[in-house]
Amino acid sequence: MQLEFRTAALRRQYEESAAAARAYGAQVARKYIQRINILKAARNKGDITAQRPLRCHALKGERKGQHAILLHDRWRLIVTFTRDTVEVVRIEEVTQHYGD
Repeated sequence: MQLEFRTAALRRQYEESAAAARAYGAQVARKYIQRINILKAARNKGDITAQRPLRCHALKGERKGQHAILLHDRWRLIVTFTRDTVEVVRIEEVTQHYGD
Protein backbone atom coordinates (compact mmCIF):
# COMPACT_ATOMS: atom_id res chain seq x y z
CA MET A 1 0.00 0.00 0.00
CA GLN A 2 1.12 3.56 -0.61
CA LEU A 3 1.69 6.06 2.18
CA GLU A 4 1.01 9.78 2.24
CA PHE A 5 2.01 12.04 5.11
CA ARG A 6 0.03 15.16 5.99
CA THR A 7 3.21 17.01 6.95
CA ALA A 8 6.91 16.80 6.15
CA ALA A 9 7.57 16.42 9.89
CA LEU A 10 5.51 13.21 10.05
CA ARG A 11 7.45 11.80 7.09
CA ARG A 12 10.78 12.78 8.67
CA GLN A 13 9.76 11.16 11.98
CA TYR A 14 9.07 7.93 10.09
CA GLU A 15 12.31 8.05 8.14
CA GLU A 16 14.52 9.21 11.05
CA SER A 17 13.87 7.48 14.34
CA ALA A 18 15.79 10.17 16.24
CA ALA A 19 13.32 12.81 15.03
CA ALA A 20 10.41 10.67 16.22
CA ALA A 21 12.08 10.05 19.58
CA ARG A 22 12.58 13.80 20.08
CA ALA A 23 8.92 14.45 19.26
CA TYR A 24 7.21 11.62 21.17
CA GLY A 25 9.76 9.79 23.31
CA ALA A 26 11.58 6.56 22.49
CA GLN A 27 8.75 4.11 23.19
CA VAL A 28 6.09 5.96 21.17
CA ALA A 29 8.59 6.62 18.36
CA ARG A 30 9.39 2.92 18.07
CA LYS A 31 5.68 2.05 17.86
CA TYR A 32 5.05 4.86 15.35
CA ILE A 33 7.61 3.45 12.93
CA GLN A 34 6.45 -0.11 13.53
CA ARG A 35 2.78 0.76 12.89
CA ILE A 36 3.57 2.61 9.68
CA ASN A 37 5.56 -0.41 8.46
CA ILE A 38 2.49 -2.56 9.16
CA LEU A 39 0.30 -0.14 7.18
CA LYS A 40 2.80 -0.16 4.33
CA ALA A 41 2.72 -3.97 4.16
CA ALA A 42 -1.09 -4.25 4.30
CA ARG A 43 -3.05 -5.12 1.19
CA ASN A 44 -6.43 -3.86 2.39
CA LYS A 45 -8.29 -2.41 5.35
CA GLY A 46 -9.19 -5.91 6.54
CA ASP A 47 -5.50 -6.73 7.01
CA ILE A 48 -5.26 -3.87 9.49
CA THR A 49 -8.53 -4.34 11.37
CA ALA A 50 -7.82 -8.07 11.72
CA GLN A 51 -4.75 -7.32 13.82
CA ARG A 52 -6.44 -6.85 17.18
CA PRO A 53 -3.37 -5.43 19.00
CA LEU A 54 -3.53 -2.39 16.68
CA ARG A 55 -7.01 -1.52 17.99
CA CYS A 56 -7.83 0.14 14.67
CA HIS A 57 -11.22 1.81 14.87
CA ALA A 58 -13.24 4.45 13.06
CA LEU A 59 -13.52 7.84 14.72
CA LYS A 60 -16.68 9.91 15.18
CA GLY A 61 -17.66 13.56 15.25
CA GLU A 62 -15.15 16.01 13.77
CA ARG A 63 -12.86 13.10 12.91
CA LYS A 64 -15.47 11.10 10.99
CA GLY A 65 -13.75 9.34 8.08
CA GLN A 66 -10.51 8.91 10.03
CA HIS A 67 -9.26 5.89 11.99
CA ALA A 68 -7.15 5.60 15.13
CA ILE A 69 -4.44 2.98 15.67
CA LEU A 70 -2.97 2.36 19.11
CA LEU A 71 0.67 3.32 19.57
CA HIS A 72 1.32 3.18 23.31
CA ASP A 73 -0.79 3.92 26.38
CA ARG A 74 -2.93 6.91 25.32
CA TRP A 75 -0.88 7.73 22.22
CA ARG A 76 -2.54 6.97 18.90
CA LEU A 77 -1.86 7.32 15.21
CA ILE A 78 -4.62 9.00 13.20
CA VAL A 79 -4.94 7.85 9.57
CA THR A 80 -7.32 8.26 6.66
CA PHE A 81 -7.93 5.45 4.20
CA THR A 82 -8.54 7.06 0.83
CA ARG A 83 -10.16 3.92 -0.57
CA ASP A 84 -11.81 0.87 0.99
CA THR A 85 -9.13 -1.27 -0.61
CA VAL A 86 -6.52 0.70 1.35
CA GLU A 87 -4.45 1.39 -1.72
CA VAL A 88 -3.43 4.70 -0.14
CA VAL A 89 -3.33 5.59 3.55
CA ARG A 90 -2.68 9.13 4.74
CA ILE A 91 -0.85 9.60 8.04
CA GLU A 92 -2.67 12.52 9.67
CA GLU A 93 -1.08 12.94 13.10
CA VAL A 94 0.16 11.40 16.32
CA THR A 95 -1.79 12.50 19.35
CA GLN A 96 -2.53 11.67 22.96
CA HIS A 97 -6.11 10.53 23.34
CA TYR A 98 -7.89 12.82 25.82
CA GLY A 99 -4.70 14.89 26.23
CA ASP A 100 -3.24 15.84 29.59
